[in-house]
Amino acid sequence: MTYEQLIDEIRNIFMKADVSGMKEHLAYQFNVTGEAEGAFYAEVSEGKLSIEPYEYFDRDVLFTMTADTLLKIAKGELDAVFAFTTGKLKVDGNIDKALLLQKFTK
Repeated sequence: MTYEQLIDEIRNIFMKADVSGMKEHLAYQFNVTGEAEGAFYAEVSEGKLSIEPYEYFDRDVLFTMTADTLLKIAKGELDAVFAFTTGKLKVDGNIDKALLLQKFTK
């Protein structure tokens, strides 16, 4: 899987989330290691979600993981809290906002 394919797949999954009721601003950066390595961000602003293949320097949370772990979390095949406690997911930033990521997953 390439970096571009990963972003397309994540975009397809996350964009199904209804964030219209989310009034607070959220900015997540995802650093993907290994296969499909790269960085991208997901931002919720004014009830709209955008996902772009860039770094986001004023982020609330930075997630670091492999593409496989990210896809499993996004598809609902792996619990993000379990991934964190087992070391498959690293989280840096606001933990309360990090937990809101579950709203984007299946």
